[in-house]
Amino acid sequence: MNFSMREILVTGADGQLGSDVVDELESRHMLARGTTRLNFSLENPAETRAFIEGFKPAAIVHCAAYTAVDRAESEPEKARAVNVDGTRAVAQACAAVGAKMVYISTDYVFAGEGEEAHEIEDETAPLNVYGQTKLEGEEVVRDALDEHFIVRVSWVFGKAGKGNFVKTILRLAGERGELAIVSDQIGSPTYTRDLAVLIADMLQTEAYGTYQATNEGYVSWADFAREIFRQKGLDVKVTEQKTADYKTPARRPLNSRLSKASLDEGGFSRLPAWQDALARYLEELE
Repeated sequence: MNFSMREILVTGADGQLGSDVVDELESRHMLARGTTRLNFSLENPAETRAFIEGFKPAAIVHCAAYTAVDRAESEPEKARAVNVDGTRAVAQACAAVGAKMVYISTDYVFAGEGEEAHEIEDETAPLNVYGQTKLEGEEVVRDALDEHFIVRVSWVFGKAGKGNFVKTILRLAGERGELAIVSDQIGSPTYTRDLAVLIADMLQTEAYGTYQATNEGYVSWADFAREIFRQKGLDVKVTEQKTADYKTPARRPLNSRLSKASLDEGGFSRLPAWQDALARYLEELE
């Protein structure tokens, strides 16, 4: 597809991933326009479709979502309005104007049982409202649009947005000398700058389908925190805590390992190791 005349629209451009996707596209001299809630509300499907169909983008990278995992348990209708109905409107608008679509999904579509990395075709069984609505978002994209990329990610961190695990841990380290952190949830941190490179690569192909993309390697939240402190040279003690002892409104999967075999099969490069990604991110924060 020729991107020289038609822009790529990026929803959620004020968030961690959306802002980096815009930057990456612009660095490649691809025309990009970032949108936020000020442009249209995903809770208003008619407004969403009207904006996109009037704009007629070549592609949409749909980063915007309802991501308040715990709050979604008490606001299921709002989470579904954004993640399902809003996503359906985006996908239908893409179909109407002939635009390809990238939809960002999550490891939370899986129940997180066992210790093996989840393959694309593994059974999905979300444990919480957020995961269920993101899974339903995947389904409406597949139903509405052939030219789509669904990209499941996990444990995302980036410079923009309201916050993430790295920022939170560094803030808490400034307040306390010891932190209790969950040690039985295992997954892969994902740096939005690295993910943005992959998404830009995908847009320049027609290798449509469902993918899983995280930085390479697996780690627990507790060991992730230890590596943050090691790289920052901070003397903070981490004590390990079980998920069962840390009560939250939404259940979390213990196993968030995602297989990246789909990237290999699609001809895409895997993301760098998460430790390398963390080092570059900490430099970016300075």
